[in-house]
Amino acid sequence: MKIAVFCSANNQIDPDFFELTRVMGLRLGAAGHTLVYGGCNLGLMGCLARAWKDAGGHTVGVIPRSFTHDGKLCDFLDEVHYTQNLSDRKDLMLSLADAVVALPGGIGTLDEVFTVAAPATCGFHHKRVILYNVKGFWNSLLALLDDLQNHGMIRGDYHTQITAASTLGQLTEMLGA
Repeated sequence: MKIAVFCSANNQIDPDFFELTRVMGLRLGAAGHTLVYGGCNLGLMGCLARAWKDAGGHTVGVIPRSFTHDGKLCDFLDEVHYTQNLSDRKDLMLSLADAVVALPGGIGTLDEVFTVAAPATCGFHHKRVILYNVKGFWNSLLALLDDLQNHGMIRGDYHTQITAASTLGQLTEMLGA
């Protein structure tokens, strides 16, 4: 299975996020799955790719060409796909992936989550995003989505497009991995 993972490229975040990301990468890489991610060597992105590769998994980086000029390209890639911008990156990652997971992240990760979820609500694809809710990181977003749902602002049930897993066991079960 090709699993697209969106996550933080920041290094100054909770160390527990790095450890949980590392364990996830080791488990899914050892299971023979392919990682499709943003291609950077920073933050959770670099941690995930390193662990996935250490476990023998295949890694695919999708990165805007402009990011490669300042040393952000990860050393743990089996394949690299260059894009012109972040929009192209998201589109290509989605097209390459069988499943999508979001680890803790910031504005970029939120953008990626909704770039997958919004077209799914309109039937453009049937992929959902699984929020890996480590240490309750995504609780605020889930509460906001519940509030939007309760106000009738979301057609149907948003859980069709966005679900959450609190443990690695739940995540692997949801992925069927």
